[in-house]
Amino acid sequence: MFLDKIKSGVSGILTYGITPPKSETLPERIAEIAERTIARLIPLDIDALIVYDVQDESARTTEERPFPFLKAYDPFNFAREYLQALEIPKIIYRPAGKFYKEELSEWLEHLHQHHFYPVFVGVPAPDFPVKISLPEAYDIWSKHKATSVMGAVTISERHEVLKDEDKRILDKAACGVSYFISQCVFDVAYAKKVVEDLCKTCRETQAVPPTMIFTLTACGSAKTLHFMEWLGIHIPAPLKEELRHSDNMLERSVNVCLDIAEELMEFCSKQCVPFGFNIESVAIRKDEIEASIYMVNQIAEKLKKKGLRETAAVSTGGTP
Repeated sequence: MFLDKIKSGVSGILTYGITPPKSETLPERIAEIAERTIARLIPLDIDALIVYDVQDESARTTEERPFPFLKAYDPFNFAREYLQALEIPKIIYRPAGKFYKEELSEWLEHLHQHHFYPVFVGVPAPDFPVKISLPEAYDIWSKHKATSVMGAVTISERHEVLKDEDKRILDKAACGVSYFISQCVFDVAYAKKVVEDLCKTCRETQAVPPTMIFTLTACGSAKTLHFMEWLGIHIPAPLKEELRHSDNMLERSVNVCLDIAEELMEFCSKQCVPFGFNIESVAIRKDEIEASIYMVNQIAEKLKKKGLRETAAVSTGGTP
């Protein structure tokens, strides 16, 4: 159980992340998308499904968005109405600051009734009018803490600049956050530095380290690569050039992600933090979706071989 694993602080958690269909999608088409999603995910050895809340972040930068923003279906409603047949916990992202206290409280009640778990994120732009602060959102959630777990995001690129991600993590942990899901990792050194500094601060303050779940995603095109950078994901220059000049960018990016997973397993196993992985699949191309399934199965096998998962993946899948 995802809940038990987070509460007990064990490593080896494995999740899968998706975005809901676009908001203008017809109900029958949403049902078809959900049916295919369920069919792909039922065989997987995962602990939970993450459903992202898609926000327009264009206001945070002057650089033009590589892909046009299209509003998505509400993630909670998508999970509740269309993904019931997938009998694993659902983790729902929510920008808490967009809602008033009463709205957020009601949403959390509904979430709890369905045994879903929240990840609270910030508002999409610095000048966005905030209706409720994250600490206030955490306080509203606290009534459910005996039977729920609350998550937040962590950004290693931010730590590279501000050098305070470890303190941000522990401040949120003190408010009840028990697991952190990272932005997509393409610079393993950045991710390792967050873990290293977090463990150092935990030792100094005698704090209990929360679970770190590292997000990995395949990249199948130059435009997707550009979009990742637009989102603030740091891709080291040598890796970026390697991907750009690769005969098969998707296959190469999958191998890069698997290497990053292996390196983080080795590193984190010697550190203080419980850890796991989230495989993100937000593309609509069939080959990229298949690549994400392959990555889940490969990482599940790697975790099992290291004694970090009791259940093997159903299939190791074919090469993407």
